Amino acid sequence: QRHGGVRIVVLLLSFAPTCLCTATSFIPAQSKNNGGDVFKDTGLRYLGYANELGESFRPLIRRRFVRASYFVAGGYVVADAVDKTRSAFKNHLQKKNKVIDAIDKGLDTLVWQGLASVAIPGYTINRIVWVAGKVKWPGPLNAVVPTVIGLSSIPLIVHPIDEGVHKLMDASLRPAMHALTAPLHAK
Repeated sequence: QRHGGVRIVVLLLSFAPTCLCTATSFIPAQSKNNGGDVFKDTGLRYLGYANELGESFRPLIRRRFVRASYFVAGGYVVADAVDKTRSAFKNHLQKKNKVIDAIDKGLDTLVWQGLASVAIPGYTINRIVWVAGKVKWPGPLNAVVPTVIGLSSIPLIVHPIDEGVHKLMDASLRPAMHALTAPLHAK
């Protein structure tokens, strides 16, 4: 009985990336083209925080739900990368560099979101909750207090992590991608 429910949840979550990509097609072009980013400037952004919620609630929920939260956040990351790739391809004016630029934009988004939305914040919240769980809280607070501390930490870590990932990528992946694609642009 319990395993059947898990299969249903996994099946539903497996459609998350497709649903996210489809959801962006229902957003009016005006809101997409006004300089805003559908995945960063709308409610869809909160799906990127799913794993941080899962890590915060780790002391209170089963491990499979924590894993499912990573699946939701990963779906958000993939959907954003697909959206950025498609947009770059569609909006590129020079036909000969269209594919290269679209792949570059998609890869940049995939790596940035993977680090800034999933890997680094998930690990950070996991360690915060773990440390808070090492303190012996009275009675039922043993699981609740680490969760509250983890949830309270999320707003504090988001912007520093985002900025750190930008700096990391500006010093590593972005110059490397530019070096790889520059000869292709010259042709």
